[in-house]
This record gives sequence, structure tokens and C-alpha cells, in this order.
Amino acid sequence: MQTTRRQFHFRALGLAAASLGIPAIGRAQAAAYPSRPIRLIVPYAAGGGPDVMTRKMALTLADTLGKATVVVENIVGAGGILAAQEVARMAPDGYNLITGASTHVVQKAMQPSVKFDPLKDFTHITLTSFSPLMLVVSAASPFRTIDDLVAAIRKEPGKFNYASGGVGSGAHLCGASFAVEAKLDVVHVPYKGSVEIVPSLLSGATHFAFPVASTAIPQVQSGKVRALAVTSAKRMPAFPNVPTLVETFKTDDLALDAWGGVWGPAGMAPEVVDVLFKAFTRVYNTPSVRADADAAGAVIQLSQSPAEFRRFMEVETRKFAKIVKDANLTTIG
Repeated sequence: MQTTRRQFHFRALGLAAASLGIPAIGRAQAAAYPSRPIRLIVPYAAGGGPDVMTRKMALTLADTLGKATVVVENIVGAGGILAAQEVARMAPDGYNLITGASTHVVQKAMQPSVKFDPLKDFTHITLTSFSPLMLVVSAASPFRTIDDLVAAIRKEPGKFNYASGGVGSGAHLCGASFAVEAKLDVVHVPYKGSVEIVPSLLSGATHFAFPVASTAIPQVQSGKVRALAVTSAKRMPAFPNVPTLVETFKTDDLALDAWGGVWGPAGMAPEVVDVLFKAFTRVYNTPSVRADADAAGAVIQLSQSPAEFRRFMEVETRKFAKIVKDANLTTIG
């Protein structure tokens, strides 16, 4: 599958790294880092909700690190696999990072042969946020509630399909889990990225989808699509009239928020990890970054330490392995 790349450069404007409270680590390394541009790889298409949020965050990261230049690069393809495989092979020097996500854990569970392991091949720096996904249909669709959609699908098994940003993506996982729980016969239509989901709904090529909230919300607010449900455990404050899948089907198994974090290649020096952990913690506590997350329907949730993030990853790996098995995602394309 072709790799798509797009780069954005953000140069720091102020704030010395010393203001982060960096400890006296191997001193020479601490003083020198960062001494050249940091690449932050985004495994999502440019222009999608997660990409837009990352680019805004990168401005603050560059400023926080003082003398840094942060290069945001989109490597898109195979539902995040291409980006993860490439970063796993990079030097663990602190200059190559990726916005690792739940989709990477799902991909490994679905396809054990992929050339990366989310646990073994990466240094886990910090969890950053959770984001619900939204079950949406075109505004021109006759379905106004989730019950309408389910009834129609059951009436004509195999006729309806749902879009995703790729095999193993959050949208795919939610669509498959929804189909299993509701006992629906539907067809999965994977696209190259999340930005293609809404156009497919508007053109009539697909019937419903589960884009991440940061992608869906602007489209719902503009009146292009209609939200029927959300995957969060509780209703979203900004959409109090939109039910959750949990309450609709009376099961916590459909609480399927996507999450994101920051990884580097395995083997990064603890001193550099500490610098980055403190920097990202400061960045995600910045009012402007939190406001961007709120607007996108994301919830900032930071790790207390890189070790805690590692433990979180281990739990998530077991959880998604079970979901993939239960939904038979290894055979759903």
C-alpha cells in the first residue's frame, strides 16, 4: 500500500528547557537534547481530526522544548501499520516519535505477522487522550435513531455497509463490535484514511460509519451527517441527546473509546524519555491544547509516568486481543 507523507515544521519561540525542571541526568546528553529537529510521525491522513489536533499541539511542544524544531510528518497507509513499522526501525535517540494509538494494538492482534510489536518495539512515553467515536449517517439518510438503523439492517441482511479509515482502525473495530453485539449482517468498506469516511456517506457509497469524535463533530455541527450514538461509557456533554451504545445494548463491551499516546523506538535513554515526558505533560496541561481537545470531543488523560503508560499498554493489549477474537476480526477485511 502506498505511503503518503506530508510534513509541517514548528520552530520553538521561547522557554528554555531548564524551565521544565529537567534533572541532572547524564548532563551532557540532557544539555544537548534536543539539538536537531524532532520528527513526530502521525499515522493519519492530513486534514483529519487527529492530524489537526497534533499539528496544533506541536506548536506548543516546540515552544516548550525551547530550542527545538518539531517536524510533523504524515505517514499514511494500512491502518497505521506503515507508520509504526517505519518508526520501530528508527534510531532510539529521541528524535523519532510517533502518535501511537489503540489502532496499533488492534492491528497487531488482527495480524500477528505485521513487522512491529506495540509492546516490544517501542518506548512508551505518555498516554495523552481518549476520544469516543460516533455512529453517524448522512443527513439525507432516513435513519434518525439507532433503532431505525438496526431495524433496517435486520430487514435486509447483507445490504448495508459501513466505512472506516482502514482495516484495524477504530472505526473498523467499532463497526465490527456493533455488528456482533446487535447480530447484524453488514459489509465493511475500508478506505485509506478517516478523511474519506464522511465523503463516502455523503455520496451514498456507504450507509453508516464510526469516525472518531474529532473528525465527526465538525461534520455533525455543519449538518452534513447525523449522529445516532457514541461509543463513550457516558453521553458526551456537547451532545446530551445522543445515546451511547452502552445504554442502547445494555453492555459495557461497547464502551470503545480510542486512545492516543506518544511512543519512540525501543531502547531510548531514560534521561531523554524523562525530558520528553515532562515536556508532553506540560504541553497537554496548556489551556489552549486542552481547549482544542474539548472542542474535538477528546478527553486529556496523561500518564503519571512512562512506567504507568507501559502497564496501561499491557492491559489494553489483552483487552483488544479478546475483542478481536470475539468479533473474528482476523477474517474481516
